[in-house]
Amino acid sequence: MKFETDYIEKLAKIITDNGLTEISLEDGEQAITIRKDLPEVSYAAAPVAVAAPQATPAPAAQSAVSVEAKEPEVKGKAITSPMVGTFYASPSPDASPFVEVGSNVEVGDVVCIIEAMKLMNEIKSEQAGKIVQICVKNGDPIEFGQVLMYVE
Repeated sequence: MKFETDYIEKLAKIITDNGLTEISLEDGEQAITIRKDLPEVSYAAAPVAVAAPQATPAPAAQSAVSVEAKEPEVKGKAITSPMVGTFYASPSPDASPFVEVGSNVEVGDVVCIIEAMKLMNEIKSEQAGKIVQICVKNGDPIEFGQVLMYVE
């Protein structure tokens, strides 16, 4: 089975519609990675973590879509995603969320879960304070480094 062109185009649309820069999928022994071309940005003193490349037998398609999104200015410290995955606000679908806007958190409190490769990863606050904004919705696909919420 090969990845169909229709399927690849739908994946590219998902990237565009959700502000993602990359999506990777595996189906048995096939794999596909779709990346959006972004303008080159220079960060003078910012360290960069680079993941080891993976062999992908399926050709990678690229989306040349340019998306500009302005986020409102928010005071506080950002809690960012340490991985690519799916955001979950609560431990189960029928449970109440770990935090809501206005919730007070302490260092080490679980604020959400990110599912990555069928593993549930608890994301903990690195700062005590009040949640002032939650930037993603339950079930949203998220990227490495994406802001999940702000703590003030």
